[in-house]
Amino acid sequence: MPGKAAKITITERQQEILQTFSRSVIAPSRLRQRAAIIVLAFDGLLNEDIAERVGLTHRQVGRWRRRWANAWNRLIDIECRESRAVLRRAIETVLSDEPRPGAPGKFTPEQVVQILAVACEPPEKSGRPITHWTTLELTDEVIQRGIVDSISPAQVRRYLREAALQPHKSRYWLNTTETDPVQFQKQVEAVCDCYLEAPELANNHNTHTVSVDEMTGLQALERIAPSKAMIAGKCQLIEFEYTRHGTLCLIGNLVVTTGELLRPTIGPTRTETDFASHIEQTVATDPKGSWVFVVDNLNIHCSESLVKLVADACEVATNLGKKGRRGVLKSVASRQAFLSESSHRIRFVYLPKHSSWLNQIEVVFGVIMRKVIRRGSFTSVADLRTKLLNFIAYFNRVFAKPFRWTYTGRPLMKAAA
Repeated sequence: MPGKAAKITITERQQEILQTFSRSVIAPSRLRQRAAIIVLAFDGLLNEDIAERVGLTHRQVGRWRRRWANAWNRLIDIECRESRAVLRRAIETVLSDEPRPGAPGKFTPEQVVQILAVACEPPEKSGRPITHWTTLELTDEVIQRGIVDSISPAQVRRYLREAALQPHKSRYWLNTTETDPVQFQKQVEAVCDCYLEAPELANNHNTHTVSVDEMTGLQALERIAPSKAMIAGKCQLIEFEYTRHGTLCLIGNLVVTTGELLRPTIGPTRTETDFASHIEQTVATDPKGSWVFVVDNLNIHCSESLVKLVADACEVATNLGKKGRRGVLKSVASRQAFLSESSHRIRFVYLPKHSSWLNQIEVVFGVIMRKVIRRGSFTSVADLRTKLLNFIAYFNRVFAKPFRWTYTGRPLMKAAA
């Protein structure tokens, strides 16, 4: 009836968004239709005239006018406080259908929880010789256990998706073998403090902080046929068969403050002598500077050769003793303690056992594997070496930048509001 329609008020920004919706060729038709209703109502048209234009009844037009009028104060508040994108989403919500109850669920909450509990169990517990559940096998198992009389794999898949459970996926991770939690925490904090202090040490004390590790067993594999380039609808095709030409080991340095790879060593082995020589050539880039090397607990990282190298370079006047018998050289622990001595110009910071995720250079090794090794074809060990050195030079020009290291070794705390 005339005079009963809800009064429509819109702001300039709201009108712009509504017109965008009404003219859009990709928006749902119902959204275009309802946005047009509000714009036409604001222009003063009667419900009957609007209904004729948009193809609805006058009652339906009146319903959306009332919906807009009831939500207008809230939209004004959003427009004043939030961005245009937030206002756009709010208007879209006002013009969208409200959730409908739908048909009642066939399965009780207890049954759904039991299905998800089975999904979290290893299949071996159910006597199935498989490593992980598929939807079909999980469906069969919950029916066999009598949790439900029948259920479709599609329904089980929906429950898994809603619970964010993915039995078909897995990721590798590494458990530390350090049995003393206090010692583990102390070592983690020492490594993190080393990374966080690196810029200040570099700027004020001429101290280089370097993450060091080895990338072993790099195979010089030559594909027996050239790869085929990708085309529309098909990815690159890489020949499966290959010829082996040998392996190399890359000993790499990542400068923590710059992200550059410094003076890599590439050779056939990673012996005690190889690592000591690598450290010696690294230190030679700044013989008068101080050096902090972050390394894991591999035996060559605390060897007799390394102790003697550091003792000579730092002019330590002490009897090193005899390996396996006495003094600094007696054991791994005694050698690590000497190499970790903070008073030395060259010192080492050791990761907790089996905690290579703390070593920044491992991230760069992953980049090398993806960008050079995995799809590479190498005619010889020399060719592999050349391509590694070329990539390292390219990495330093294009990718090198310091990691934004925020982990302190302690539990992460929620940021203050």
